Amino acid sequence: MTTIRVVCGAATGPTAMSSFDAALADANLHNFNLVTLSSVIPADATVKVVATAPDLGPVGGGLYAVVGRETLAPGADGDACAGLGWVRSESGRGLFYEASGTDADAVRRAVVAGLERGMELREWTFAVDPEVVVSETSAAAGKHATAVAVAAYGRSHSLFE
Repeated sequence: MTTIRVVCGAATGPTAMSSFDAALADANLHNFNLVTLSSVIPADATVKVVATAPDLGPVGGGLYAVVGRETLAPGADGDACAGLGWVRSESGRGLFYEASGTDADAVRRAVVAGLERGMELREWTFAVDPEVVVSETSAAAGKHATAVAVAAYGRSHSLFE
């Protein structure tokens, strides 16, 4: 069985990319090459919310992930908000959905709406209500701000195999 860890991070930086890197560092995911996945949770996976990701393997490895991300430029209105939600079916299969924006409540609503639509598209019996996490941060003067919400699948793997 594989563990999918849900982790959030938020940070600022002098550029959009540096604030994204710092937000990943806040989640302890900054040393991996994130390989973006769409949204499906395998039936045999465990989903676990963690404050920061543990050691997930070799630096520079590929790490499969569903990533919610919002970056704001200096002086932008609102907060950088990234949301990630999930729901599981009775069989264990499930869905992730991510959304981003500048208002945490609106992001949360978008995540739930996306999950509800995803459930409508599948002939699965869903066992529980969706779970949602939202990461948010305000931009500091003269800095970009990034919030991330990430579902990291398992451990990193070599990109050269």
